[in-house]
Amino acid sequence: MKQIDLNSDLGESFGAWKMGDDAAMLDIVSSANIACGFHAGDPAGIRATLRAAVARGVAIGAHVAYPDLSGFGRRNMEVASDELTADVIYQIGALQGLAASVGGRVSYVKPHGALYNTIAADRRQGLAVIEALNAIDPTLTLVGLAGSPLLTLAREHGLHTVAEAFADRAYHADGSLVSRSLAGSVLHDPQLVAERMLQLVTTGTVAAIDGSIVRIEAQSLCVHGDSPGAVAMARQIRQTLTQAGVVIAPCRLGR
Repeated sequence: MKQIDLNSDLGESFGAWKMGDDAAMLDIVSSANIACGFHAGDPAGIRATLRAAVARGVAIGAHVAYPDLSGFGRRNMEVASDELTADVIYQIGALQGLAASVGGRVSYVKPHGALYNTIAADRRQGLAVIEALNAIDPTLTLVGLAGSPLLTLAREHGLHTVAEAFADRAYHADGSLVSRSLAGSVLHDPQLVAERMLQLVTTGTVAAIDGSIVRIEAQSLCVHGDSPGAVAMARQIRQTLTQAGVVIAPCRLGR
């Protein structure tokens, strides 16, 4: 029987500015990547999302990012290694404290946005993030782009890893994500996306933006919580997968 984790980026509202529908998404996903305040989220909102995740038995991950509130963490940054390590430790520690206050526990770390894309191939910054996890809690799992050098590097440094694919993003033939600056990089049709994810889960392949078939071995699928129609898309993905006999459940995390 096939099993897959379904995750979403949540806790990203900030003050009066609301992002996504966390409560609805938490009824659908099995894991929640929760903002830690660097790219989005404020303490009260993050804590409310954590409380809702705990109530639903959803796995909790720290969605760490570059310090980039105005750019939503999607701007590339050249951060010194020791500074990046400290930034990631700071974010994980903050989320751990908030999670503990509502009876929850952070079990994995998933970098966000530009940080996620950079460390997929940038060894220096990748090592800085790996050092952060090992320093604060080496039992934390690192979630990263399926097929990326980062996952191999993390395992070499003793971390457990989860390979992730993106339900609502287009891929190049080499398995890399199509830049958001390019047309067709974000997919919006729930039925099409659900069918793509069923193909990925059952065959380990998906169609690239050029029409070729790319192999992607992933244990977790992400639906971005800030995308238009995110809830409807996540719901359609879950329905399509479960009807095909695929079990939606959190990944095995930690050591």
